[in-house]
Amino acid sequence: MIKAVSLEAGSAPTVIAPEDIPDHLVHPGGTLWVSLEKASSEEIETVLGGIFHFHPLTIEDCLSTGYQTPKVDDFDSYIFIIANALKPNGSFLDLETVELNLYLGSNYLVTCFTDEHMPCVEAVWQRMTRDERITRRGADFLCHAILDTLVDDYMPLLDQMDEEVEWLEDVVLEKPEASTLQRLLSLKHSVMSLRRVVSPQRELINRLSRDEFPQVDKITRIYFRDVYDHLVRIQDLSDSIRDIVTGAVDIYLNSTSLRLNVVMKALTIVSTIFLPLTFLAGVYGMNFKYFPELDWQYSYPLLWLIFLLIVGGMMFFFKKRGWF
Repeated sequence: MIKAVSLEAGSAPTVIAPEDIPDHLVHPGGTLWVSLEKASSEEIETVLGGIFHFHPLTIEDCLSTGYQTPKVDDFDSYIFIIANALKPNGSFLDLETVELNLYLGSNYLVTCFTDEHMPCVEAVWQRMTRDERITRRGADFLCHAILDTLVDDYMPLLDQMDEEVEWLEDVVLEKPEASTLQRLLSLKHSVMSLRRVVSPQRELINRLSRDEFPQVDKITRIYFRDVYDHLVRIQDLSDSIRDIVTGAVDIYLNSTSLRLNVVMKALTIVSTIFLPLTFLAGVYGMNFKYFPELDWQYSYPLLWLIFLLIVGGMMFFFKKRGWF
């Protein structure tokens, strides 16, 4: 689907038909925003290649369905940006991202994505009717608004991760189980996946906040620095969660090792106690004809008395050594 709108200071956004996009490029009347949503390959080729004449490699990136690292490429008259947004309604234990492609020119912005939904684009599209800064400050501020919303969507995910790791820490200390370890490892995998996305995205925003691209003016760079600060905070939080998860895994392994040692100690004590009893029982189970004790009427009670004395003596010895 192709959506286009013209944004002018002091007036409401004007919806433009797709066939009128070339006229607005030749005779710009403000900022032009073209959004290719759930775009087919034909729409991408028609708009990006046929109308805007963007570089074929960028069009190839838009058509690609695999994961691509966030980046920004300079093509003199425009810059091409790849950013990764969180998939809507995704779980933090099964982190998925969707690709958002942006073309930023001096007076236009083109957004392109092939997924079903892109919350950051939808949010800004609805916001532009009530936020005059979007219509007044040009294409670079519009680009900032979309990327800022994209980055803000990461915070609820980190809050969920933080709550999960706090709960798992308590469970590990109280009653560690195999399912707890599985959730810890899944959470650690999600945090590592998040860091692999956030780190290059932070470098992307950092480049946009410097005096590197003429499409981003001095005033808007300040707003990109604010987005960069958010990404730094997100990365710091993800590092903190990763460290806590690593510590919780170590606590789990130490706890299970301690429990195993306790069990082994109990089994060793039982085996050690029954070893002399088994020896005595084995002696009196030998098939010899002459056993002097067999003719004595108190032999059997005496044998049990010896059993009890051995058990009591060994229990006293173990208790004194602090083995149980």
